[in-house]
Amino acid sequence: MRPLLPDEAPPADIAQVWCEDVAAGCWRADMMLEEGTPQTWIYKRDPSIRRSRCEMVQLTADGIPYLAPEAVLLFKAKYRREKDEADFARAVPMLGKDRRRWLKACIAKADPRHVWLAAL
Repeated sequence: MRPLLPDEAPPADIAQVWCEDVAAGCWRADMMLEEGTPQTWIYKRDPSIRRSRCEMVQLTADGIPYLAPEAVLLFKAKYRREKDEADFARAVPMLGKDRRRWLKACIAKADPRHVWLAAL
């Protein structure tokens, strides 16, 4: 990890940027970089998986953007760490039918025998 210089773009092989609040001595943001456009979100692990950015990037009541839960779970499906399993168990019941269907199709494309498919 190294600081970016003023006006320096991250190198092409960098997919994640951490933002530090130097004065407070803590990390404030963790941002994922991806190849999408203002209109289209593209899943970095499989560029054939695309969806409208307005569906995938949602806003809090204060206007802070965040990645839709089904997209976060798609990323977490690859590793299935204890924390990923816990997030899946908590988030899936709150997903609507269309979001579950989308997540199931995406996971099935990567791993047709994935354990989460039965719960979706």
